[in-house]
Amino acid sequence: MASPGMIHGHLRSSASAIIGAGSPTLLRDKRKRRGSAALCSRLQIRAETMATKELEIKVERNPPESRLAELGVRQWPKWGCPPSKFPWTYSAKETCYLLMGKVKVYPDGSGDGDGCVEIGAGDLVVFPKGLSCTWDVSEAVDKHYNFE
Repeated sequence: MASPGMIHGHLRSSASAIIGAGSPTLLRDKRKRRGSAALCSRLQIRAETMATKELEIKVERNPPESRLAELGVRQWPKWGCPPSKFPWTYSAKETCYLLMGKVKVYPDGSGDGDGCVEIGAGDLVVFPKGLSCTWDVSEAVDKHYNFE
């Protein structure tokens, strides 16, 4: 009959063979988890990058009159505001054409200066649906706008 010490030693070595650090199954599972975590991180970064690209502000500087006519810009409603600073969230895609003014648009999370988009008179701008930002108007704005 085996002594208690032999049984305990046998159980310990069997357990480590089954669940211990040297277990090929456990090592493979750890690598899978690490691989899954890395894949999740890559997918999360890619999703954030895609979301950021989807929420980009597009600026067309001084488009030709033919482009403005093609879009029907001159028939769009007008909006204006004095110098001011305010938050805004776009519930729909907006395309606007600035007739006058200067604005710095800070998308949420961009910090002061980083990622800021400067727009002014003569710019055709597209703000994507879902964008949250702060408008910092330094010169009074007058613009045509269209929501889609």
